[in-house]
Parts: sequence; structure tokens; C-alpha cells
Amino acid sequence: MTGSVSANAAVAPRARIFALIGGLLAFVVLIALGSWQVQRLHWKEGLLAEIDQRIHSKPLPLADVIQRFTQTQDVDYVPVTVTGLFDYSKEQYFFATHNGATGYFVYTPFLPQGDAEVANYNAVLVNRGFIPYERKDPASRMPSVVAGPITITGLARNPLGEKPSWVVPDNDPVKNIYYWKDITLMARQAGIEGPGLIPFFIDADATPNPGGLPIGGVTMVDLPNSHLQYAVTWFGLAAALAAVLGVWLWRGRAGAVN
Repeated sequence: MTGSVSANAAVAPRARIFALIGGLLAFVVLIALGSWQVQRLHWKEGLLAEIDQRIHSKPLPLADVIQRFTQTQDVDYVPVTVTGLFDYSKEQYFFATHNGATGYFVYTPFLPQGDAEVANYNAVLVNRGFIPYERKDPASRMPSVVAGPITITGLARNPLGEKPSWVVPDNDPVKNIYYWKDITLMARQAGIEGPGLIPFFIDADATPNPGGLPIGGVTMVDLPNSHLQYAVTWFGLAAALAAVLGVWLWRGRAGAVN
């Protein structure tokens, strides 16, 4: 009997040590997660500030934006202006929602004109804006067709190197429906070959189109920024765990004294 009591007494302190080590490790993990979210918060705030600065800057000629992309591979949200012709027969449709409605963003090849500095390029894919699902057929919105040259202003958008997530459906070029912006595939389906493709997209601004469609100015620039809430959550859990460990240690010490 005495041996059994001694063994239990030896196990109890060992279990408490393991529990304390586990609690301390959990505390360190929670602090690390909170610190990481603070770093992400600073990164996101810097990104949002840069986007805000870009979208409110003066629009650049297309040639300047091409040069910038060649040098940096980053022209996201840079305002750009260009004159040329739309090839309405080669529209590509990106599945989208807008103001609660389901439909498509219409990507149309735009053929720059009158600019010798972009003469080596045939076309750029322009997101002209949103159309409702039932207006996918171009014949249902013929007033939106502009026969002659037009000057457009919008925001340059970087291409994606790959599908952003496995949960995103695969593009369906047979049905001409896209779920992620595969610029190579979209350009191929639109008949833009090889080096003639300007290597980024343009999102047209909110200038009304004839007939009201597509609805332009659909670029999302209000990126979510919840990192502060996440940081507070992780630090709060760490504080709660520290309090629990403190009470547990105090009670254990008081019990040992008694």
C-alpha cells in the first residue's frame, strides 16, 4: 500500500510538469500567431495605401504601362488610357456577380491604334464590365457596339500565373465561360496569337456604354482587412491561457503548502 501511494505521488508532479510544458507551448504558439497577424496587418495596410495611390494617379499611355510591366511585372491598379477598336466578335465571358446579380464580366479584344510605340502588339483584353446572365448573347445588347475608334480609360490588372485555388472550377473554353483569368487561354480563344498579346488586362472605368451594357467600373479595390481582429483574437486567447495557467499554478502551490 505504501509503495502504491509513493508511485502516485511521483506521477502527480510529473503530470503537472507535462501539463505546464504543454500550456507554455500553446501560449508561445498563440503569441506567434498574433504576431504574424500584426505583420500581415502592416503588409495589408501598405498594400491598400499603394493601391489607393495608384488608382488616384494620372492615367498613363498604354506604351508606358507596357514598359513598366516589362521592368517590374506589376502594373496592378495602374490607370491607363488607350485609343483603338474593339473586336466584339471575340468576347470572352468571366463568371461574376455584381450588386447581387449573377452574370459575366465581358472581356473583349481591344486593338490599339495610332501609337507607334505599341505597334508590335495586336491586342489587349479589356474587361468592359458586367452583363446579366440572360444578356450573354451579343445580339441582345447591340446598342453597346461602337463602330469606330474609341478611347478607353481603366485600370491595368496583372495576369495570374495559375489557378488561384483548387476550389475554383476549371475554365470551360468550349462554353466560353471562365472562372479564373487565364490570360493565355482567353487570348487564344479570342484569336490573339503569341507575342501580339499585351501581357496584362485592362478593367474599363465606369464611363457608360451605349445601351447601358456592359456596366463598367467593376474593379474591386476594397480588399478585406481583418488582420487586426485576428491578432486581437490570438492575443486574447494567449492572455486567457496565461490566466488559467497562473490560477492553476497558484492553486497547486497552495495545495502543496497545505
